[in-house]
Amino acid sequence: MRLGIGIGWRPEIAAEVEALTGIDWVEAVAENLCADHLPDSLVRLRERGVTVVPHGVSLGLGGADRPAPERLAGLAARAELLGTPLVTEHIAFVRAGGPLTASPRLEAGHLLPVPRTWDALDVLCENVRIAQDALPVPLALENIAALISWPDEELTEGQFLAELVERTGVRLLIDVANLHTNHVNRGEDPAKALDELPVEAIAYVHVAGGIEKDGVWHDTHAHPVSAPVLDVLAELRSRVDPPGVLLERDDAFPPGAELAAELETIRGTLRSAAPVAGARTHALQGALARAALPVRTPRPGARDRTAVAQTSLLSALVAGTPAPEGFDHRRLRAQSRALAAKRADVVAKVAPELPEILGDGYRAAFLSYAMSRPMSGGYRRDAMEFVERILVSGGLPDPVAQRRLTHWWEDRSGPRPPGRTSRLVRAARAVLVGK
Repeated sequence: MRLGIGIGWRPEIAAEVEALTGIDWVEAVAENLCADHLPDSLVRLRERGVTVVPHGVSLGLGGADRPAPERLAGLAARAELLGTPLVTEHIAFVRAGGPLTASPRLEAGHLLPVPRTWDALDVLCENVRIAQDALPVPLALENIAALISWPDEELTEGQFLAELVERTGVRLLIDVANLHTNHVNRGEDPAKALDELPVEAIAYVHVAGGIEKDGVWHDTHAHPVSAPVLDVLAELRSRVDPPGVLLERDDAFPPGAELAAELETIRGTLRSAAPVAGARTHALQGALARAALPVRTPRPGARDRTAVAQTSLLSALVAGTPAPEGFDHRRLRAQSRALAAKRADVVAKVAPELPEILGDGYRAAFLSYAMSRPMSGGYRRDAMEFVERILVSGGLPDPVAQRRLTHWWEDRSGPRPPGRTSRLVRAARAVLVGK
């Protein structure tokens, strides 16, 4: 299956994407699409023969829980609607806790790395098989970027991905920007990872921009693609001709001319880095590395052990509990701040009225809330709980903002029996009105 050169479709740049020439396909975030109808822009692109691939971000296939049937059904419905040749997701966990650990359910709001251990691999493989059985088209999985490393890992990234492919037959979505991120943040050699990969399993490739700050690479998808990321793309191209390559941009969107220039740079990198004589040597080295891995029988209890480990980590990141043994505390703090900042940014997008009502105080207020209140649902629920926290804790000194925020909450609280929080909010409003 040849996809060609593509770009990530986002509503903010829908018009620019439609105007680009030489685009063979686009990728759309699955959770941003309705299951029963498409945005007009995607309809027009499909009518022009442009393939649309749904890219999921919320399955959490690397998590200890088996994938939720309703999430799989939603992804399958979007695949059917789009007539896509494949769907993609991530090798990550996004939530933890719950029945397996008899603890509150926690949501990360972000893709977090799974430990490269045999236990985590066993769990991931079972979850992938469940997903494959539920989807109408093949599945490809993406390697993710990370600020933190798990202690006592038993496999390299390349070995982990190779074993995953061997056991499940899943395809790979290789993000070269994520390989570069892990090189800066975790000291992992992208060339070594590529040597160990079964490159013939690659479905397509992601290319994205980021920025380095204080020795940490932030995979922002909001900056131009850097030369080191293009170097990793060239390394990959020297080993294999990938069926598809896609430019990702998720924020700080530039004009269409800049997107077109980045796409042309990617095309040029692929042309100039055609496979060399050493490609066969790389393939042989990778095959030998994979063959050297021991044959291992899964141990009972892998899912429970994975659940405990992931819950401990996520709780430290979002609930302020002690850091699990062996983790870099400085990196954990950086990851914790990054998760809270992302929550603030996404809530501002799904509820743009809140930063407008709260003004310059929005971000500080949200970060204070986020550091003491883990996310337990989606971002819209997070916005509601953030506003409840403000109203119940005494409200705002500005009565106009207080009134607007109260009305905002009441308009969205829905027709349900009032709980304690609802009663407190209504009581606060009654006092305000009485004044």
